[in-house]
Amino acid sequence: MHNITRRKLLQSMAMTGAGIAGTGLAAAGLATAMPAIASTNGTKGSNTMNTPLKGNVNHSVSRWTYGDLSIEELCQTVKQLGFGAIDLVGPEDWPVLKQYGIDSSMCNGAEISLEDGFIHSELHDELEARYIKHIDLVADAGYTNLICFSGNARGMSREDGLENAVKGLKRILPHAEKRNVVIFMELFNSKVDHPDYMADNSAWGIELCKRLGSKHFSLLYDIYHMQINEGDIIRTIRDNYQYFGHYHTAGVPGRHEIDASQELNYEAIAKAIVETGFKGYLAQEFIPTPKTKANRIASLQQAIHICDV
Repeated sequence: MHNITRRKLLQSMAMTGAGIAGTGLAAAGLATAMPAIASTNGTKGSNTMNTPLKGNVNHSVSRWTYGDLSIEELCQTVKQLGFGAIDLVGPEDWPVLKQYGIDSSMCNGAEISLEDGFIHSELHDELEARYIKHIDLVADAGYTNLICFSGNARGMSREDGLENAVKGLKRILPHAEKRNVVIFMELFNSKVDHPDYMADNSAWGIELCKRLGSKHFSLLYDIYHMQINEGDIIRTIRDNYQYFGHYHTAGVPGRHEIDASQELNYEAIAKAIVETGFKGYLAQEFIPTPKTKANRIASLQQAIHICDV
């Protein structure tokens, strides 16, 4: 599954949604089902279900990576694990989040696709219409963060991509500022998961932020993607934290659990993020490997506590 894409996972969720929506997961049942945290090498640690989080990190989890759970089950899981947000949630699921008092830490649904983004001037009219509408939906729901994408280069130079992105984003940022919504462009790797994606390095994204000069535009710094494309994660965060308003995690290589089976030290990374004074969200976006629901939830529990510094 190491090459699986977000699009494929979302398609799979859509195909199976009718089946999982009716499964139900009682909150009490989740606590009963929660096993001791298992690492990928088969050893077990203590169950920290009842250990309160420290409060230094605002934790979240990406919706698509737990697509086998209905949105209600995922909300119940989040509440049981003691944090309060879900990433990459669209308007159709916001009522359930509100029912459980959970934040939509990164809203989606305005984008055309990951490949068709703001570097393509021929798409600016459509993108403007979609984002103006969605900015209002986000603001009216009481949320703040809305994702966007650069799109694929398709032979375009990086400078032309920057110029086009600036022009396109300037068409929506005044409305975002008016409604107090922040537009986030996610950085992807183009080496493994998203070939030809333009915003595949922090320098390009930071330059875009500088040219826009708006506090209502920021970068979603995906640690997994940037480790693959450029590495030097902690120094990059320390030197450029003012441009990173949101973080995603996943293990490298493979995009699975963030434990000792992979190459990144997420405890150290989380500490570096906290030391910058960051007040946004750190969202888990790894694809869990266990076959059972209880063990997949245990993987999330483990990741939350690794990053809870």
